[in-house]
Amino acid sequence: MRILCGLSIYFTFAATSLALSKTLRRSFSFQRSLSMLSAVPSANVDLISKNSDSAYEFSGVDLGAVLKSHKKAILFAVPGAFTPTCSAKHLPGFVQNVENLKSKGVEAVYCLSVNDKYVMRAWAEATEGCKDSGIILVADGNGDFTKAMGLSKDATGSKMGIRCTRFAAIIEEGNISSLQVDEQGFEKSSAENILSLL
Repeated sequence: MRILCGLSIYFTFAATSLALSKTLRRSFSFQRSLSMLSAVPSANVDLISKNSDSAYEFSGVDLGAVLKSHKKAILFAVPGAFTPTCSAKHLPGFVQNVENLKSKGVEAVYCLSVNDKYVMRAWAEATEGCKDSGIILVADGNGDFTKAMGLSKDATGSKMGIRCTRFAAIIEEGNISSLQVDEQGFEKSSAENILSLL
């Protein structure tokens, strides 16, 4: 009986230690990414933004160079356009808070996903207030920027391929001053939390 109890305690401790180790490694990985990426990486993406005729247009750019052109910008990323949390809460939260963010000195807000530019445009058009908000959609179609950030997410279990981990970053003159990553939910990367950090 003592042996069985001892084994039970051992395995429970081992399982707890393993879970904690994974959490710490994951946290360290994100911190390391932020440390290594004090400057935003370069990667070619497609931007979907409103033109002078209030219609969406595409432009292929180096996202790193674009972000460096702003004194202060917000880049938030979602696992997929038209997915439940992203469509019902994450993007709408930024749409509703754009003016509040701008009052804190934010010049531009970008929303990234590993989707093609046509899907991102359709998603923006389907999201109430998105076009008027001025939020710029970023189609990281090949996931190059996501990989450069070290934030690729294996979503093959959901038949979604490789996507981007949900995050939001405050970028000042091309440098990442705050990186908020959500493995579950969207509390850290929400517009409300980012606003509180400015």
